Amino acid sequence: MHPGKYSLVTFRTDPRTFGVEEELLLVDPESGAPQAVSGSVIMYARRHDELFLTGGRRSKPLETELQREQLETATPVCTSLGEVSEHLRSARLAAAGCAAGAGVAVAALATSPVSVRPSLTPTHRYLRMADAYGPTADEQLTCGCHVHVGIESPDEGVAVLDRIRPWLPPLLALSANSPFWQGADTGYDSWRHQVWSRWPSSGPTELFGSAEGYRATVEALLATGALVDEGMIYFDARLSRRYPTVEIRVADVCLKADDAVLMAALVRALVDTAAAAWRSGEPPDPVRADLMRLAMWRAGRSGLRDDLVHPCTRRAAPAREVVAALLDHLSPALDRSGDLGTVAGLLCDVLERGNGAQTQRADFTRTHDVTAVVTSAIERTVAF
Repeated sequence: MHPGKYSLVTFRTDPRTFGVEEELLLVDPESGAPQAVSGSVIMYARRHDELFLTGGRRSKPLETELQREQLETATPVCTSLGEVSEHLRSARLAAAGCAAGAGVAVAALATSPVSVRPSLTPTHRYLRMADAYGPTADEQLTCGCHVHVGIESPDEGVAVLDRIRPWLPPLLALSANSPFWQGADTGYDSWRHQVWSRWPSSGPTELFGSAEGYRATVEALLATGALVDEGMIYFDARLSRRYPTVEIRVADVCLKADDAVLMAALVRALVDTAAAAWRSGEPPDPVRADLMRLAMWRAGRSGLRDDLVHPCTRRAAPAREVVAALLDHLSPALDRSGDLGTVAGLLCDVLERGNGAQTQRADFTRTHDVTAVVTSAIERTVAF
């Protein structure tokens, strides 16, 4: 989320810079079916110079993704939660406007409730991925929310990655927004997580220990020949290849803009908390990656509806208890940034009304129609 390099950028560590990337579905506003028209939406955006002008700054324009039924938006680099909120909402509105210009709508859904056979974006890289991974790539129509947070060095970034691991599953539970797949309820709150887990390099990682350890791991994975390129290092959290940031990738795209803002605040506080622990000499939790996989599975399976794996005890605990532990863990960092009251309120709101998956199921229970689920999502995507 920042065009500079480590040696050229002076970072403010309090508050840290951060930004959000969101992937959105392109859907027919009547039938709710995903539409393979990302190229047309991009052309409309370029003709109208639609670059999310907000507060005198431009974010990057709309971008294509793996499938032609989706778009990616991004905020510019921000220093406050208010900025993130403003730019994220502006990006959603701009994407909706450009989609309407191409005859479709945008929906912040992490998977499509309506049955779809996705259509690959025909770039050289994506065609290579389709050839290498077959149905894994062909069926991969999922939308995530990625949060970038500025770091001072690769060493600090890896120290952060090593220390935030146990706290990532609650982020998935809070953001889970993909219960439906090919017209049916999967029983999972985040089916996106299950689909995404098919990629060979996805998921939690062991401790890296240092920037050199991280680089050695990446090189070892690439040397297997199982990955098309380094862009396929799909860890739950990773160092960005392009920006001096850590990129946390576990969240579903959020149905409500408020929930995406919440994700941004929680992730920045996680990074700040982990970096402070590293500077003070606190070692990372040595929790194993296989246990982390179980915790992530549990979060994706039941979201906030059932127990999660507690990040401190490794035992099953009620979701509300785990969310309270997350807030307690992050409270000092949130207090320093002035976000504690806002985040506490947003968390209470999610716990009261449920995550996106619960909202989608409530819409389906009311209408018995997956098309209506999408129609409601179109409205909620830009309802601020």
